[in-house]
Order: sequence, then C-alpha cells, then structure tokens
Amino acid sequence: MSIQKELEDLIKNDVLIEIEDYIDELFEIIAAKKEDDSTKEELKEMQEMKKDFEDMLVDLENGEIDDEECKEIIEEINDMRKDEDEEDED
Repeated sequence: MSIQKELEDLIKNDVLIEIEDYIDELFEIIAAKKEDDSTKEELKEMQEMKKDFEDMLVDLENGEIDDEECKEIIEEINDMRKDEDEEDED
C-alpha cells in the first residue's frame, strides 16, 4: 500500500469518523442547552478541522501530497491521537 493510500485510509476510516462523532457530541450538549462559549468555540474548531482533513483528501486524490509530507502528516495524526488517549486516561 502506498503511503498516500495509507494516509487516505487513516483520514477516511479513523480521523473523520472520530471528528464527526465528537461534533455530534458537541451538538448534543448544545441541544441540551448545557453549553458554554468554550463548547461553541470547540465546535467551530472541530468543524474547521474536519474541513481541513476533507481538503487534504482532495489534495491526496489529485496527487498533490508527496511521500515525505504524507509521512509527516501520519506522524502528526498519530501524535494527536496518542495525546488524546493520554488525556482520556487522566
């Protein structure tokens, strides 16, 4: 599997699903009227992040991301997810 395909699969099958699930949770908090300004700000940030990853998929499909950049992005995603897992454990 090429590194581009690996990144595409990671984004489609993991990252976007996790972001969408989290956005759904934020909408539920807002719908229950339990939100504060930080919840709304976080929702906005997550929606922007989702768009960034969707744009990245387009760039991947157009061959605009080289192997080295793919490796860096995969490492960043894995670090981000690792940090999130560590926060969940606290």
